[in-house]
Amino acid sequence: MAESFRRLLAKHGTEADVRRSMATETGYDPALWREIAAMGITGLIVAPEHGGIGGGPVELERMMEEAGAALLCGPLLASGVLAAGLLGYSADEDAKQRLLPGIASGERIATVALTGDAGTWTSEGVTMRATPGASGWQLNGTASYVLAGNYADTLLVVASTADGFRTFEVNAAQSGLMVTKLQSFDHTLRLARIELQDVAGQPIEGADWPVIEKALDLARVALAGEQAGGSRRIFDITVDYIKSRIQFGRPIGGFQAIKHMAADLLVEVESAVSAARHAAEALAETRAQADEMISLAAFACADAFSQVAAAAIQMHGGIGFTWDHPAHLYLRRARADAQLFGSPAFYRERYVSVLERAA
Repeated sequence: MAESFRRLLAKHGTEADVRRSMATETGYDPALWREIAAMGITGLIVAPEHGGIGGGPVELERMMEEAGAALLCGPLLASGVLAAGLLGYSADEDAKQRLLPGIASGERIATVALTGDAGTWTSEGVTMRATPGASGWQLNGTASYVLAGNYADTLLVVASTADGFRTFEVNAAQSGLMVTKLQSFDHTLRLARIELQDVAGQPIEGADWPVIEKALDLARVALAGEQAGGSRRIFDITVDYIKSRIQFGRPIGGFQAIKHMAADLLVEVESAVSAARHAAEALAETRAQADEMISLAAFACADAFSQVAAAAIQMHGGIGFTWDHPAHLYLRRARADAQLFGSPAFYRERYVSVLERAA
């Protein structure tokens, strides 16, 4: 399946396709999205009874490596991972039957509105509030950094209530909902700030904070896979370049300084891939060390991708700094991914805390 996905992206997800997609309003190619859905990628973690394949973290991580390598533009992480994961882990069979088949087929694009303007992706960062009324639940507040928030059909809004955190289904087209597009360093990424004023929400049963955290762990593994795949691809591009770039009558890859840089980057790439895959296996097998491995992958893959992408520009010389070269696209994705679900520093602290608790 990974090989088929790679071939599809090599054909319809080229650098030229990425540049065309990132210049559009939604930032993705609907035709490619339909092809991805037809392969089952959008329903990879959706149960078969809801139109999906029934895969888990290991399969998801491998697909995201391919997506990251090709700088895939689109709502895969938002809809096919975060929203699908949150619904899948919930206990709401009615919501699963209504929403998951459309997500799996790619016809419905869903996303999760969780963190406030602080962007912490923790329970402390939730600024949305839900209150019960005579006509149902009403939501008020803001959620920021919402992936695909400017064009998603369905919002899964995490809000605090008198009884704790709950998740609510919100139709993105209803009144009282204001969407503001946010700028991103990564031009392929679409983020939005969503403000709700007395907006009706339908509660998703069994989608409290422990379930939300499980969905976030799945998204963290997927993001680590994307970062690992992106770091490997820009490293391969750079190695091809230093093998062919001639200076002083010999390939620059033969110079000792370049050799050392390439060797160090290879260690980063291999470490990122290992960390992402190990975290996926730990999550799939519900190991006791899963929290530890996920936190490790979250900061290790983010740092590796950023370091490899930045060094790639340097090793390409002058051409690497130009808009026409793809190196900056990988650097932009690396820098944006490094902050998407929390900073590397946050996950280092989390990693240390897990180790201390286990000691």
